[in-house]
Amino acid sequence: MAEIRTTLAQTMPNATRTACAWVLVLMLGVLAFAAARMSGSPSLSVAFVAAGASCAVIGATMALIARASPGSRMPDAVRSAAQAVEDDTASCMICDAAFRIRHANPRAQGEVHAKIGASLATLLRPRIAHPTAILHRLATQIEVGGHATEDFLVGNGALRIIGRKIDATFTLWRILPVSEACGSEVGVPVLTTGRRGAVLAMNEAAHRLFGRRLRDLGELGLGDEARTGTAFFLDTPLGSQRLELRCFEAGQGRTEVALLPASASGGDPILEGLPIALLRVTPEGVVSTANREARQLLKLEDGEDARLGQLLEGLGRPISEWLADAASGRGLGRPEFLRLSRSPEETIVQVALTRGAPDEVIAVLTDATELKTLEAQFVQSQKMQAIGQLAGGIAHDFNNLLTAISGHCDLLLLRHSRGDQDYDDVVQINQNANRAAALVGQLLAFSRKQSMKAEIIDLRETLADLTHLLNRLVGERVTLELRYEPALPPIRADRRQLEQVMMNLVVNARDAMPEGGRILVETEFLRLREPMLRDRARVEPGDYIVVKVSDTGIGIPPENVRKVFEPFYTTKRSGEGTGLGLSTVYGIVKQTGGFVFLDSEVGKGTTFRLMFPAHTGPVPARAKDPDKPVLRKPSDAALGGVVLLVEDEAPVRAFAVRGLRLKGLTVIEADCGERALEILSDPGTRIDLAVSDMIMPGLDGPSWVREARKDRPDMPVVFMSGYAADALEASAADIDGAQFLQKPFSLNALAETVRQNLALAKEHRERAATTV
Repeated sequence: MAEIRTTLAQTMPNATRTACAWVLVLMLGVLAFAAARMSGSPSLSVAFVAAGASCAVIGATMALIARASPGSRMPDAVRSAAQAVEDDTASCMICDAAFRIRHANPRAQGEVHAKIGASLATLLRPRIAHPTAILHRLATQIEVGGHATEDFLVGNGALRIIGRKIDATFTLWRILPVSEACGSEVGVPVLTTGRRGAVLAMNEAAHRLFGRRLRDLGELGLGDEARTGTAFFLDTPLGSQRLELRCFEAGQGRTEVALLPASASGGDPILEGLPIALLRVTPEGVVSTANREARQLLKLEDGEDARLGQLLEGLGRPISEWLADAASGRGLGRPEFLRLSRSPEETIVQVALTRGAPDEVIAVLTDATELKTLEAQFVQSQKMQAIGQLAGGIAHDFNNLLTAISGHCDLLLLRHSRGDQDYDDVVQINQNANRAAALVGQLLAFSRKQSMKAEIIDLRETLADLTHLLNRLVGERVTLELRYEPALPPIRADRRQLEQVMMNLVVNARDAMPEGGRILVETEFLRLREPMLRDRARVEPGDYIVVKVSDTGIGIPPENVRKVFEPFYTTKRSGEGTGLGLSTVYGIVKQTGGFVFLDSEVGKGTTFRLMFPAHTGPVPARAKDPDKPVLRKPSDAALGGVVLLVEDEAPVRAFAVRGLRLKGLTVIEADCGERALEILSDPGTRIDLAVSDMIMPGLDGPSWVREARKDRPDMPVVFMSGYAADALEASAADIDGAQFLQKPFSLNALAETVRQNLALAKEHRERAATTV
């Protein structure tokens, strides 16, 4: 009874005064009888007896009347309630189970003419339709929940009836007007309609809203039927308004239709409470309803007149066509991914459409940003992996070609002296082949298939050693500044590759400042206590050494930032860059287990941030491998010997055979592993050393060597490959004593490797003969 804030009810003081009166009258009667008995005069005694009898009769009658009064039979709880509502500004009445008024406060007596014993339903009948049914419905709700509230449209306003249970018999009813202005000082616009939507009556607010007399609901564009919760836009003399219908049965086939200002939610509590973003959209794209989740996702304001085409983009065709197809039942099973127009960050939503009411489409929106991010990460990963495999394959094939080119140049140089007119041309061919070999090395670095000689490195020392070279690279217009953190843990990396990374970044920074500027190289220690998510990468907690290379150049446009690490991508003019500098940086840093991040602002400069895991353990001592003997430089004298050369590339095989024979060696050649095994199947064939390509059609190098060593276990072997030495460790680690020669190689490098291995094989044979 918290809302009841008044004092004593009128009936309660009247009942109290009546009770006091009949007691007083009875006491006067008793006194009259006593006086008659004590009087000595017979006439006085008769008079006192008559007065006493009269008082007794009057007192008894008054007692009966007081006992019959309603207040006299009210329980204490009811009396308390009656006292509390005495000064309530609402019309308050206490009724029994039959809705008979047992008490009414002054406001009820004056406003609704409430009288004790009257029927509450009778009082309400002039104001609302079917009051008895309404009171019974509310009484059922009160019996279950202890209270009930319902609003009813009345004239230009609304009436609220509140019922609250006092005890098993009595109920307190409060009736008060409710102001629902709807943007107008004259109340709620209400239409009274018939069975087929004909408008029978309009209140003043409705006349003000429409500015004319409506004949049926079809003039609202809603058809013949109107449903509670239907929201629509209406052009009125007061301007365009978004309204929502509230329909109430008024009896005898009539319906009271109230037009309330619609919120963006459409007023549907079920729709509003769903944890899914839902929209009701017309085929023209007008958003008629958006629940709370949709408003938050689309950044919609309540009551905002919005179109789907203003909120979403990236469909690839007009949204109106898409909605029209959905309204006609086409394309409902194919959700689309679109971008939010109002989101400051790129937000992707998945939108699925289904048909709702006639001329209405239901759109279900799901935030798919994380899904599309993961998908983009996967695609990027697959793309980089595919490019890496392609780059590695190209590098392998290029190395075979370069081996043949540089090798035959070496053969030509053997026949030409410096004074020969062709000598310089051959040297130029050889030098350009070497430049091409360096380019292929960058491809291998990107594909992470180059050899990595990891060691424990102090970055300060490495960068200090590079300072002179870097200063020469940047030129006079650019200032190079280096800042070191005093104490940095070491990192584990390949020193040569790390130097290449720094040179590539500094050269890129220099080229970004054609008018001069400043390059800052600085190091810092970073400890991550939680995973760091950035640029689709996850950096695990731990200690990291950060190297930042910053410039004050022209910057990189946002649309190009994600492309800079792709091989062959360059913004430089033709002939000024290969597009492999940053892809090499990416490959080397990834190979060391690090990360590369890029921050750039057009017109202000670019910062590359390299993160290397700090090496916290002890520096391991590198033990000598007994299976990998140290090769000593042999004498210049020709050792002689028989070499089995296995190479599937004919130009490489031709150069190697001619070169080794010129060095005094006997060479037996084979174009595949199967042919090599066929040659070795003759026990009388002497082979001092096998030189084989690793990757060949059919049996590759390691495979045929394993088969051959079943009969010739001591046969030494040198593998050649356009890939790096890591390939030997991966596929030929079980072949004892195998050596590796990286393509492309020169004639001198090939001859030196063969001579060293022949000398080693000869020492093994002599040692074995001495032991026997």
